[in-house]
Amino acid sequence: MRRVFILILMIAGLGLSAQKKWSLRECVDYAVENNLQVIQNEYSKQIQDANLKIAKRSYLPSVNASIINNVSFGQASLGTGSIRNDRFSNNVNIGADMLLFNYGRLGKIVRKTQYDVEASQFDIETIKNDISLQIAQQYLNTLLNKAIVKIAQSATENAKKQYDRATITTDVGTTAQTVKAEAQAAWAREKQNLKTAEVNVGRSLFALAQILQLEDYKNFDIDNVEVGDQLSPQLVSTDEVLKTAYENQPQIKAAQSRIKSAEAQTTVTRTAFWPSITANVGFGNFYNNLLNSNNTGSTAFSVSERSFFQQYSDNFGQQGGIAVSIPIFNKGVTRLQVEQAKINENVAKATFEQQKLTIRQNVQQAQFDTDANYEIYLAAVEAEKSTKLSLDFAEKSFGAGRSTIFDVNIARNNYANAQGSVEQAKYNYLFSLKLLNFYAGVPLSL
Repeated sequence: MRRVFILILMIAGLGLSAQKKWSLRECVDYAVENNLQVIQNEYSKQIQDANLKIAKRSYLPSVNASIINNVSFGQASLGTGSIRNDRFSNNVNIGADMLLFNYGRLGKIVRKTQYDVEASQFDIETIKNDISLQIAQQYLNTLLNKAIVKIAQSATENAKKQYDRATITTDVGTTAQTVKAEAQAAWAREKQNLKTAEVNVGRSLFALAQILQLEDYKNFDIDNVEVGDQLSPQLVSTDEVLKTAYENQPQIKAAQSRIKSAEAQTTVTRTAFWPSITANVGFGNFYNNLLNSNNTGSTAFSVSERSFFQQYSDNFGQQGGIAVSIPIFNKGVTRLQVEQAKINENVAKATFEQQKLTIRQNVQQAQFDTDANYEIYLAAVEAEKSTKLSLDFAEKSFGAGRSTIFDVNIARNNYANAQGSVEQAKYNYLFSLKLLNFYAGVPLSL
């Protein structure tokens, strides 16, 4: 019995977890952490981080070691004849070299790579912002569809009451059969509208789950956020929003970092005009063994062959040096590369101006939409009040026998459409306001 009780609790827990409803903040946080596009760009930034580490380690010396073993058999040339030359040799060398001077090239490369890292980070933030805005828009669209479902439910309930009333009056002979038939048809139309509204909720939830890249979209749902009907106009000027957007939007910062990166690349390219000085040190040892004789050297000067350790003790050597590389002529390639780098600077600056233009247009569009949607909302509210009053009069007139059920149905449809227009205008205004506030530096929330 205890096992059955535990099983029931587990099933109930699974049911509760399946009914979890997501807030806008949870949707945004989940998307920016798990979206594949964000993850892909994070890998790109990791590549830039690795490039920065490589650039910084260029200051360190390079150390290399080599061990070479050679063996040869056969005749070797000696004057007009030849001599048997079966030989084994072993060479061991260790060397190090370090750049002493190249007109600051290494430091300039580090600086340029740092700007690339900054730009990659801002690219990630830009993608996160884009995804957040997509989620906010779809989230509000889902809330709108849920609000329309409530309107459709109310209209369906009223149509059902009208049908019940018409059934009674028709059965007692007060009204004609056409009244009952029209009431039944109106009820059927409202049930159809309700089903369409419910499907639209499922469709918008599916679209939101797709943005979140959720596998289990069937059990996905969002919080039923109640948005008040008392909306206030926004009072922030476009210039204030633009000033904040230019300072905070990541796409602007990414473009600025790429300008600095392009300028740094130009200075890196110019270092090719200057000499570079490199220091090197090394030491090594070698061993030779004539395989066809117990002697080493030529036949004219024959000596006893020394052992491996004796040769390593006697043949140890060291070397050091400083090399200066002076560029004289490379077909004008360096000068052309500098010109290309300057062109890249201009491209980066043009991209920066394009990003500013895009931000300005987006802010102005959001400002225009916010003001326009607020006016549309106020007009829709007034239209809703008028159609509600018209519906009340139509129902009273029908009850008094001075109008037909067709007049009531028309008035009811007009009122339902007016309610839908109010909700549409309200959520359109909310999104445009959220978008404008987003550019003004206000986090997305409901």
